[in-house]
Amino acid sequence: MYAYTDFDKSFLASRNAQFRAQVERRIAGHLTEDEFKPLRLMNGVYLQLHAYMLRVAIPYGTLNGAQMNMLAHLADTYDKGYGHFTTRQNIQYNWPELRDIPDMLDNLGTVQMHAIQTSGNTIRNVTADHFAGAAADEIADPRPIAELIRQWSTDHPEFQFLPRKFKVAVTGSQKDRAVTRAHDIGLRMVMRAGQPGFEVIVGGGLGRTPMLGKVIADFVSRDDLLPYLEAIVSVYNLLGRRDNKYKARIKITVHENGLDKIRALVDERFSAIKARFSGIDQKMLKQIEAGFAAPDFYVKSTAPYEAAYKSDPVFRSWADTNLHAHKADGYSIVTVSLKAHGQTPGDATSAQMRALGSLAARYGHDELRISHEQNVILPHVHKADLPKLHAILKSHGLATANIGLISDIIACPGMDYCALATARSIPVAQQIATRFDELKLEHEIGDLKIKISGCINACGHHHVAHIGILGLDRAGVENYQITLGGDHTETASIGTRAGPGFSYTEIIPAIERLVAAYLDIRADDSETFIETYRRLGMQPFKAALYPDDKARSHAA
Repeated sequence: MYAYTDFDKSFLASRNAQFRAQVERRIAGHLTEDEFKPLRLMNGVYLQLHAYMLRVAIPYGTLNGAQMNMLAHLADTYDKGYGHFTTRQNIQYNWPELRDIPDMLDNLGTVQMHAIQTSGNTIRNVTADHFAGAAADEIADPRPIAELIRQWSTDHPEFQFLPRKFKVAVTGSQKDRAVTRAHDIGLRMVMRAGQPGFEVIVGGGLGRTPMLGKVIADFVSRDDLLPYLEAIVSVYNLLGRRDNKYKARIKITVHENGLDKIRALVDERFSAIKARFSGIDQKMLKQIEAGFAAPDFYVKSTAPYEAAYKSDPVFRSWADTNLHAHKADGYSIVTVSLKAHGQTPGDATSAQMRALGSLAARYGHDELRISHEQNVILPHVHKADLPKLHAILKSHGLATANIGLISDIIACPGMDYCALATARSIPVAQQIATRFDELKLEHEIGDLKIKISGCINACGHHHVAHIGILGLDRAGVENYQITLGGDHTETASIGTRAGPGFSYTEIIPAIERLVAAYLDIRADDSETFIETYRRLGMQPFKAALYPDDKARSHAA
């Protein structure tokens, strides 16, 4: 992990002291809420439906046990004993008092964490593949590049007031676990002539106008990457719409101007500024890389794992769904589900956070990751330790064996918390998970991604779900639209709306009909939902969703 320098610590302390003074002025009435808003947004503070919310950055989803323990401390001391992990690999606290937030930020500073640029029209928290540094299929660990981008973008004087928020995602694998094509800039590591570089994707984004990003450069070397990114953001800063916030994202800029024009402008800007970097970014990158050296992996027998897998069906079920291939012999990547049936997706109690911090220190080389799918990863666990780890996870309600299954749902906070939401998300996710647990079908269903958003802003990524659910307000009544065929991976696609929406009481039966149709029409047990949809198209699923339409058609 990156370790803060004296400069970093001084910079953060100064920022926090500045914000403390701003909070004091707001509480004293010397600043109106309108005057305070841009100041709080620069420090990750939102005004939600019921209270202020603090969004804490977890850069590229990486943290250690001490940092996780601090997050637990904040939940107990300043909130209601839990935190909410988000699709941006951040954590949100939904109930802090405004007067306490400066203390929260000072506490975060003691473990080298902050909330800078987790909001506002600036470059947000850089996200990455949650298996980074551990995945068997990656070219190289992309996190040093992500850290370089974080340092470059933090308080960058040119990019603090962009036309709209700006999001960057990085992956070092050919398998896209970072949703790179749904970001303003997506970076996919590729090899050319034996050297790693990046395919650069621009103009992705969801929201009311979902678009997949386009390849603006098929290979940019690591030496050229930072000036090339600066060229992209500079061009966007000049061309991006400021007259209409709904058309202000770079996806609209690319759409309105065309990729060829944007590429030409970026190339021109890149040529003008490249020399200014003078190699200093590469010197910084080499210093950063030292902090991301692989841990000293153990060499020991995997017999305890093999014995537990053979004798314990509960452990075996968990291992089959929640473990992934590691680059080191004898190791596994462990995904800890924060989606226990009936619980709020992405929520973790302070006790659970402390347990995860302890497990990381004891069994996981003191590393954790947060995934964009709102789960927690222990990236380096030796197989010999998995039975003991699983037993501890069970005791804390963290051993749900459902990664990639129908109950592993992404859901935004929806109308339970968010001032922008027009429908509830959390109860719908809870009911879907509970219903299919009752039916004992989710392992038979297999790989199926459901994502739920409570408004058109699409924070729940519903557009890139196999089954997407969008909650809207229709004349004061919650209405849920279903999209099918979305995909967030390297074969990314935007889902297609199936037809009219469903009421709150109708949405769960509709999902049940949809899944029943899939089980009936799939070619065999190995064909996933998205494969069946791509083979047969919308029609059989639409017939299942709207059986009354089918009956009327036959009657006619």
